[in-house]
Amino acid sequence: MNDILMDAAGLPQSTAERGYALIRSDIIFGRLAPDEKLKLERLKARYGVSVSTLREILNRLASEGFVVAEGQRGFEVAPISAENLKELSSLRTLLECYALELSFAAGDMEWEGLVVAAHYKLHQMELRMLAGDESIREQWKRYDWEFHQALISACGSRELIAAHAAVFDKYLRYQMLSLTFRGETSVREHQEMLEAALSRDTAKAQKILRRHIGGGVDHSLASKAFKKAG
Repeated sequence: MNDILMDAAGLPQSTAERGYALIRSDIIFGRLAPDEKLKLERLKARYGVSVSTLREILNRLASEGFVVAEGQRGFEVAPISAENLKELSSLRTLLECYALELSFAAGDMEWEGLVVAAHYKLHQMELRMLAGDESIREQWKRYDWEFHQALISACGSRELIAAHAAVFDKYLRYQMLSLTFRGETSVREHQEMLEAALSRDTAKAQKILRRHIGGGVDHSLASKAFKKAG
């Protein structure tokens, strides 16, 4: 991560927002492992945030489901489970399918350009992943997120996009923990979703999406990394 993080307007973040973003990212990308105890003094040294601010950050992350608050015993990273992954996948499918329908109906040429550009970047990462380059895993998943966000970006509802993003981040955490990349299958599904978007074939896109998410869940649950992390 960068030493200086910017907000949506390109301005430097406050210390609290910077600490929140870093800790949240480290949980999502597995640098802070499930069930790991979050010792305040250790976090203070790692993130350069005061203990009082850390408590606020961790309580905020607890409200989002990334951290568990244990009263007087402190905080720990939220655990993972097969049941929770399945629940998240169902929520993501529900939200994203609905948002796809709205977005395909309202999307214009600018939206098409955004989707095509997002897919191009994702595809370049997928080619490197297929070649065995594991060093770009985080970049690959960031571009995967950008592509799926681009697909629903014309839906016209900020609340829907925010809800989808919150669920997607929790789902992404499982993918990062289980090293989930389904190779040619995933590449093909993303290409098919791009084609469905450009032809405004909502039913086809929703069908592919359900298969895409379901396949990712099955792949995660079968992985040795998931079983070890769980």
